[in-house]
Amino acid sequence: MYPYWQPHQFDILPSLMPPFDQSKGPSVVAYQLSDVTGDGVLDGIFLIASKLDDSPYLSNMSLVVQNGFTHEISVYHLRDVAGYNPTIWTGDLTGDQVNDILVTVQSGGSGAIVFAYVFSFLHGKLGKIFDSIKFNEERQYEVNYKDNAEVMVTSRNPNIRYLLNIRYKGKEYLNEIYDSNGKLKEPIQGWVDPASGIYPIDLTGDGKYLLLTMEKIAGRYHADGLGYVENVLNWNGREFEAVSQHVAINGASF
Repeated sequence: MYPYWQPHQFDILPSLMPPFDQSKGPSVVAYQLSDVTGDGVLDGIFLIASKLDDSPYLSNMSLVVQNGFTHEISVYHLRDVAGYNPTIWTGDLTGDQVNDILVTVQSGGSGAIVFAYVFSFLHGKLGKIFDSIKFNEERQYEVNYKDNAEVMVTSRNPNIRYLLNIRYKGKEYLNEIYDSNGKLKEPIQGWVDPASGIYPIDLTGDGKYLLLTMEKIAGRYHADGLGYVENVLNWNGREFEAVSQHVAINGASF
């Protein structure tokens, strides 16, 4: 079930310090101390990666967790991840009153996509329970411009439809795509980007966190932003499912 998990019994971390020599080879790029095994003892959570000289770009990433009580090492290789500004956050996302691990890495570039993963100790083993790449693959959207300065955004998972008023874009923008009667001069389709932000949120104040995802709605070109699709995801015991979805639109100064 967890193909990249590797147990190690080597007692190489008697204290919870970064487990790799940062002067050569992979180095620690983010770390945190938190009890993620549920035994009441702080564990060491480390993200290691390879870094090119004179570049902040990181690749060959792995999550390393050392059990603070047994010193057992668990490693999960993030084989498809490379980017910038990695972060580690810990908190209870599954509702079992034990901290889980959220790892995020920024892709960089104009797409501003975020790679995000949630890890949890299930049955004593480190397992990945959320993957933003899989999440993005499961989302399906349609963005279609309509007459009279409207854009219809259709979500297929869940099945929800939104109608956006884009008059705030201004006369020059609208005159390029509509005639004097408010009719489209030609069909225009936009798209929804993969998630650019994934954040833990505690809506009820009980210490149980949900995930908030933000996916940019693009119009005629990528910089032509129309708003964001926001999904709120809850762990149901098997997976994170969308319990609500909204669209946040851009406003105009007045």
